[in-house]
Amino acid sequence: MSDEGGPLFHIAFGTADYGLRARVTGTNGTLETTLAYWRTIAEEVRRLSPSGLLVVDDMDGLPPPPEQLLQFVQAMRGQGMEAVRIAYVERHAEQIPQVEFAGLLANEHGFDARVFAEEAAAVRWLRYGER
Repeated sequence: MSDEGGPLFHIAFGTADYGLRARVTGTNGTLETTLAYWRTIAEEVRRLSPSGLLVVDDMDGLPPPPEQLLQFVQAMRGQGMEAVRIAYVERHAEQIPQVEFAGLLANEHGFDARVFAEEAAAVRWLRYGER
């Protein structure tokens, strides 16, 4: 996805024994960008129906502000993500508390999501973690 200023995000998809892997790069900072890349991921989830989803966030910029996170979670309901375990890797350690808050909201609204600082731990959870 792009605008006149250049690409906002790029998603590289791949498959693995645990399901689908999506590595997101680009620039975040708005609810609109976050929704756009998550809707793109949801399209691929609907297409492939994986049991697990690993999202590796390598984006520059910040996640949406806390007051918009509930809006984001509610907007993702019905997109096909409720049927897949979601492991989210946040590469920027200082953003993990805010992303964990989004994960808690997601779990309260019917998603099975968990946030990780390291990809290896996320993959282990997708392969062997409690369901």
